[in-house]
Amino acid sequence: MSDKEFVVVSSDVLPEVVIKVIEAKRLLAQGVCRTSTEACRAAGVSRSAYYKYKDSAFLYSEKSDERIVTFCLVLSDRAGILAEVLSEIYRLDANILTINQNIPIDSAATVMITLRLNDSSIEPGGVMKSLAKISGVASVKIISGK
Repeated sequence: MSDKEFVVVSSDVLPEVVIKVIEAKRLLAQGVCRTSTEACRAAGVSRSAYYKYKDSAFLYSEKSDERIVTFCLVLSDRAGILAEVLSEIYRLDANILTINQNIPIDSAATVMITLRLNDSSIEPGGVMKSLAKISGVASVKIISGK
């Protein structure tokens, strides 16, 4: 095994210090704590241990079955259309990762939206159909994703 290979290990066999470092990193990433010192104090780990393990300890996400899909929409240049699209995405319980909207040309704007489809019952085609039903959405295409 080389020095930089990653291994998935159950948290119950890890030393407590590694679990605390991961917690401190989470506190920083979520903005609960503003500094590493504050995060270390809250997680109950020394700063030296934090700096020793912070670049090597990561929380594995079991959301590997989540699908990331990018849609390209053409929207009418009318106030509130994008808000309606975002409301529908919220209703479908999808997580918006990125939005890129271009300046309208000929009264239509192209919008690229990348979503994480959390619920296995949500299919990209179903999302596409739901978005296409919104008044002011001229077209919807799936650019990438499963």
